[in-house]
Amino acid sequence: MPNHLAGETSPYLLQHRENPVDWWPWGDEALALAARDQKPIFLSVGYSACHWCHVMAHESFEDERIARLLNEHFVCIKVDREERPDLDQIYMNAVQLLSGRGGWPMSVFLTPDLEPFFGGTYWPPTSRMGMPGFDAVLGAVVEAWRDRREQAIAQGAELTAHIEQARIVGADGTASGEISAALLRQAGTSLERQFDPRHGGFGGAPKFPHPLDLQLLLRLGRQPHGKAMHEMVVKSLDMMAAGGIYDQLGGGFHRYSVDDRWLVPHFEKMLYDNALLANCYLEGFLATGRSDYARAVGETLDYVLRDMTDPAGGFYSAEDADSEGEEGKFYVWTPGEIEALLGPEAAASFGYVYDVSETGNFEGANILNRPKTIQQCAALHGQDPAQLEAELAASRQKLFAAREKRVRPGRDDKVLVAWNGLMIDALARAAGALDQPRWLAAATAAADFILDRMRGDDGRLLHSWCAGQAKIPAFLDDYAALADALITLYEATFDQRWITEAVRLADVLLSRFADPAGGGFFFTSVDQPTPLGRQKEWQDSATPSGNSLAATALLRLGKLTARTDYLESAVGTLRAAAGLMERFPTAASQMLLALDFFLGPTPEIVILADPADADTQAIIADLRHRFVPNKVVAMRRPAAAEPASGENSSPLDPIFAGKTASVLPTAFICENFTCGAPAAGMQAVLEAWPRLSSAK
Repeated sequence: MPNHLAGETSPYLLQHRENPVDWWPWGDEALALAARDQKPIFLSVGYSACHWCHVMAHESFEDERIARLLNEHFVCIKVDREERPDLDQIYMNAVQLLSGRGGWPMSVFLTPDLEPFFGGTYWPPTSRMGMPGFDAVLGAVVEAWRDRREQAIAQGAELTAHIEQARIVGADGTASGEISAALLRQAGTSLERQFDPRHGGFGGAPKFPHPLDLQLLLRLGRQPHGKAMHEMVVKSLDMMAAGGIYDQLGGGFHRYSVDDRWLVPHFEKMLYDNALLANCYLEGFLATGRSDYARAVGETLDYVLRDMTDPAGGFYSAEDADSEGEEGKFYVWTPGEIEALLGPEAAASFGYVYDVSETGNFEGANILNRPKTIQQCAALHGQDPAQLEAELAASRQKLFAAREKRVRPGRDDKVLVAWNGLMIDALARAAGALDQPRWLAAATAAADFILDRMRGDDGRLLHSWCAGQAKIPAFLDDYAALADALITLYEATFDQRWITEAVRLADVLLSRFADPAGGGFFFTSVDQPTPLGRQKEWQDSATPSGNSLAATALLRLGKLTARTDYLESAVGTLRAAAGLMERFPTAASQMLLALDFFLGPTPEIVILADPADADTQAIIADLRHRFVPNKVVAMRRPAAAEPASGENSSPLDPIFAGKTASVLPTAFICENFTCGAPAAGMQAVLEAWPRLSSAK
């Protein structure tokens, strides 16, 4: 018989609806049951693409013996961490305090008052390899609740107090600090210390891509004596794109590498990783002109459009690591499979370039990767590089077509606002820089989908959409990521409706999420019920923190609209995070990017022109092809430049006020709302752009 999860929409929760465990979704009914019966709650948190979540489910939650123990002694609640990041955040803090580590699946035992008193991550069903068995853990908790309940409740109260203390202090436990370029330099030095000069990236196994750190290094690399930091980025981008972490046939990046050389990935694919990495490779292309970086951007975004886009416009959340119950099965190859598809000669050439062997590099099979560059392979075999690349492209196409006939990994088709915001931003930026209108169309469709389908009756955002249903009030990162994406969409289209919508979102941030006393923003809205109190999210995790996204969006929007309340709120957030940026810079990469934007130079580029004119299109294209990461851009026809009044006014009116043009196009390059002499005419404008690229 299905348990209480059968009526849910979350793909992760639905994976557990046939478990013998009497699972409840988080909600009033389950919490009231625990309070009535004075039973502890077993809270299990995971997500659909989590490999070890699947393992624990198969080993323990499908086991009748363990299920009986759970059902008799606990109210069992299953939570999708992507659907309820607020709950995940609170109880992950508790698990880290209890065990010194965190991760998923997350397993937490709560009092009926929702205070955590014991927890961990994955436990095997019985003790093995030095790890306690889940059966033994359950037995110990049952005994403690029966015989030492007051002690368990006291531990829960103590943990809750620690979580409460973390909630009310600054980002790193200190008061607000000074913000200056010294924080950026210190972050660069820290990244240099952690850099892996052999394989690129930072640290050892398991190795994560760290795209935000690489974007920060690109900015620092523009400074005098910044060459070494620039080269760190190039090395990392080269090695990742050549490794098994990158899907060499279908495009897109896997979650992370289990080794230090990017060879063996954890095969799940997440929407946010691909959004952040697409933006990172795009900046790499703009900073270097390397066409292979542009190719990585294009293949990654096309993967999302092909495999991760709902027909209605939103982007899905993730693809699983497993296929047919085996991790990576969808992606790996044997030499025989390749030869049967390509023939002996093409298979030998492909196998040499993509590291295919009889012994294999992953459990007897082969993860495609490129230990040598195409140029190196061609030189070693006396081939023309262009001819070899053409041959490989044809081979990749054949193998990809064959792979499409395999059983695909499971897909989590939730649409989450924050993650969609990150992807809309990446698509809109790349569309202009790489001249691909279809990416802009996809970004526009996704933004329209969210604004049309993912808002409640009160007009406020809803966090998650799945199976035609939008639900759960949106969180800080939803509002901030979408606002930031809509600003990018405006700069890609100059359709002012996107700025109007961004302003609406920013106003909600200030009215319902801001903490004027302590600086920054709470993760949940002022009217959003949250166990153990409202928390603040400061540190980046796999995605940028909500506070860093809010600072970024408000700085950009403040520059475009001359709204000092946006700018002041952003600066207050930066100051509240100063200690974090100083002490733990790799946990504050997006905040450091916002700080770099704030410190400038950050030109405000105002263009008076006819958008349909060929000269206008040429100057905009030229600007978009340059690496000028810190800027805002606004454009109008001259007749619309003067501010309107009443219902016809626009949030953009202040930036255009007083600007006129007798020659089109005309560009004004300003900073802190002070403008230099305008560049009038196409040639003058084109001559002005190079100065922006060398502004550091």
